[in-house]
Amino acid sequence: MKKMVVATLMVLTLISTSVPALADEGGGAPEMVVDVLIARPAGFVTIFLGTAVFIVALPFAALSKSVEPVVQTLVVAPFKFTFTRPVGDFSCWE
Repeated sequence: MKKMVVATLMVLTLISTSVPALADEGGGAPEMVVDVLIARPAGFVTIFLGTAVFIVALPFAALSKSVEPVVQTLVVAPFKFTFTRPVGDFSCWE
């Protein structure tokens, strides 16, 4: 069961990263459907995964005085992708 959950999360993450390559500049209905059904849920999961990785990386980031870029990349960027951009807008990856 655990392997199935991990595999599903990996597939969702891979799909969500390939969606912008398929989306055109129009931001029409197909992009919105893909965004709502695939990219947003995958982004939500990525927030938790990024937070878990951040917790593990925190001692190393603190020693190298690079906590801010690490938290921006692993926690803040997935949060902004999931909750602050307009639906169907994948221009944040361009």
